[in-house]
Amino acid sequence: MTVLRSILLFGVAALAEIGGAWLVWQGVRESRGWLWMLGGVLALGAYGFVATLQPDAHFGRILAAYGGVFVAGSLLWGMLFDGFRPDRYDIAGAVICVVGVAVIMYAPRAA
Repeated sequence: MTVLRSILLFGVAALAEIGGAWLVWQGVRESRGWLWMLGGVLALGAYGFVATLQPDAHFGRILAAYGGVFVAGSLLWGMLFDGFRPDRYDIAGAVICVVGVAVIMYAPRAA
């Protein structure tokens, strides 16, 4: 149950951070205005709170693992919302990152 909770929290965190960054991007780069940017800033702030809900107590471990989730999630977001088509190297890199997340977060450790 702890692993499932952790995976769900990584998903929520990815939506908040990647979605927030995308909203800021839309507001600035696509000239959609300050409301888009404000929404992005709020979503990015929410990401910071979601990360604190992870069951593991180590900040460095959580943020390091989330980096891999961010890499894979960003490519997926680009595919869904911007028509981005990753090449085989993008996909290979994302797979490597997700495997790294699994090792960092879920490898058995001595208590």
